[in-house]
Amino acid sequence: MLPAATPVARFAAANGLPVIKPSTLKSAPEVERVRALRPDALVVAAYGLLLPQGLLDAGRRGALNIHASLLPRWRGAAPIQRAILAGDAETGVSIMQMEAGLDTGAVLLQKRIPIGAQDDAGTLHDKLAVLGADAIVEALAAIDADRLRPTPQPASGVSYAAKIDKRETRLDWSRPAIELERAVRAFRPAPGAYGLLDGAPLKIWRAEVVDGAGAPGAVRQREQKLVIACADKALAVSEVQRAGGRRLSAAEFLHGHPLAPGARFA
Repeated sequence: MLPAATPVARFAAANGLPVIKPSTLKSAPEVERVRALRPDALVVAAYGLLLPQGLLDAGRRGALNIHASLLPRWRGAAPIQRAILAGDAETGVSIMQMEAGLDTGAVLLQKRIPIGAQDDAGTLHDKLAVLGADAIVEALAAIDADRLRPTPQPASGVSYAAKIDKRETRLDWSRPAIELERAVRAFRPAPGAYGLLDGAPLKIWRAEVVDGAGAPGAVRQREQKLVIACADKALAVSEVQRAGGRRLSAAEFLHGHPLAPGARFA
């Protein structure tokens, strides 16, 4: 299967704009191809790699990154997931000047939005994509008119959004239920949070915090939901998925897989 063109590539092709798709940015000739275009500015979004200095210096106005957090909070690869996991009340986008460090450059513009109680990584990504598109257009216009000045990031309040490790997606029932509910949302739509039931992984797609007590991981049925005891309160699970299966409501799952006495998630 051939990789699909991005919306940017499709727009460029439709409008006769050149598209460069280098296999690596470590190659001097590839860097020179970009520099030869004499760009006013380079704009990067969710690129995931540090740009070589030759590219950082290629644009007359430098290189700008659309970063999905309120810098200096959540520098790094997974700012959306980390904000949800931490229970942040808000997030946003930062238009920043790129430099050699990881998301350490001066900030030109920030836009804020609240994180809703039902937001997951997917919905928050989509909201921030729209916000970021508006913000970069505003920032570029303001830069061109010399109406925007970079502000160095403060030394305080720095946090790092490390790439999500698959080991984090296994729910730890010895943690408070609110933390596990956040994990379910942070890892939705991918890669998904899961627990082990009867030794088999069961992905948990939707859940809410409810009152409850018991040994961590102990599970019972309540109102067609799986209620799993945590260190504090419980997690009422309403949508699950077995390995290789489709997503099911908890009621559908329980109909085909009734709970055995003493059932417990590991």
